[in-house]
Amino acid sequence: MTPGPWYRLTALGAAASAALVVTTGEWALAHDVAAHITLALLGGVMVAAWFAHREQRALWLSAATAFALFSAAGLAALVGAPDPAHLLLGALALTAAATSAAVAFRGRSEVPRPSWRDYLTLTKPRIMSLLLLTAAGGMFVGAGGVPAAGLFVATMAGLALACGGASALNHVLDRDIDVHMRRTDKRPVATGRVAPERALEFGVALSALSFVILTSFVNVLAALLALAGGLFYVVVYTHWLKRSTPQNIVIGGAAGAVPPLVGWAAATGNLSLPALFLFLIVFFWTPPHFWALALLIRRDYEAARIPMLPVVKGEDETARSIVRYTIVLVVVSLLPVFWSTAGWIYLGSALVLGLGFLALAIWLRRDHTPVRARRLFSYSLAYLALLFVAMAIDPLL
Repeated sequence: MTPGPWYRLTALGAAASAALVVTTGEWALAHDVAAHITLALLGGVMVAAWFAHREQRALWLSAATAFALFSAAGLAALVGAPDPAHLLLGALALTAAATSAAVAFRGRSEVPRPSWRDYLTLTKPRIMSLLLLTAAGGMFVGAGGVPAAGLFVATMAGLALACGGASALNHVLDRDIDVHMRRTDKRPVATGRVAPERALEFGVALSALSFVILTSFVNVLAALLALAGGLFYVVVYTHWLKRSTPQNIVIGGAAGAVPPLVGWAAATGNLSLPALFLFLIVFFWTPPHFWALALLIRRDYEAARIPMLPVVKGEDETARSIVRYTIVLVVVSLLPVFWSTAGWIYLGSALVLGLGFLALAIWLRRDHTPVRARRLFSYSLAYLALLFVAMAIDPLL
């Protein structure tokens, strides 16, 4: 299969960015920013070439060569190598990046072009919207009010791309189990509407572009956090934990708890203890939320051989675990108040929303019917959204 449009656009962008690095050598800031952008794009091209087109040696070899030469040029600059060596490596890297882009445009794809709706589905927009809301809450709390409009837009755009990229890669890795679950058997990759190679190229392209935007318009810390969250979700949770342990969602919940950290880092440029509180809220919210869903679709998980808690430990233990984690969640949600990060508006909201969550969890524990599990699952979505809205509003009042 020849490279698709997302791969080709990323390779072309990497070559253009490498040329920009060479031409901005006299302007330190522009040169450094362009270098970060180029490194992200070249890295994305290399990853996509290896995992989607490994059989095409010229493709992945040219991509890996460009990435290696550019990294060497950057390392030469960091260690204070003589200018001729730095310039030579830069020129070779530009040549390799241009060659990589040219190789990407060889051949003509015979794969039908997926619809824009399928590409949108790959990004899991519903999940993304909730993650962006928690990130926005982190920004408002970190800024102590309304953050700068430009910074806010850049952060939301960069994080949206990171979430969408990770979700697309999740579709690729989960395509073999999605076909066994009614909730996911109509997904684009599982049904064959989008080829796995195209979905992989799309996911990598979004992830690389996310790093470019966050590095250029926000800060490097926010970019690294978004990248780390995506890698944890794809590699640690999707590829490993999800298929190997009933504690998959407990440990894997760390990936979904990263967006508030990104928002905080975007607003402050650092990470401090209050940012950890926001992380812990989402972290402890994740198990009861997903276990309620797992109770509803336990048979699907059984058919796909996914060791979710209801499948391995049974419904009674799952309901008890939901209550335990909900209690911890309610306590953790009050930490921002005790640390004087949030005020009375947030405190009242956290108490009311938390007690409602706990009441539904106890109700489910007494009789874990599908109706009660569905009600808790739906409430948990509203809980997290409203809690972070209250968190964002609190410093304004």
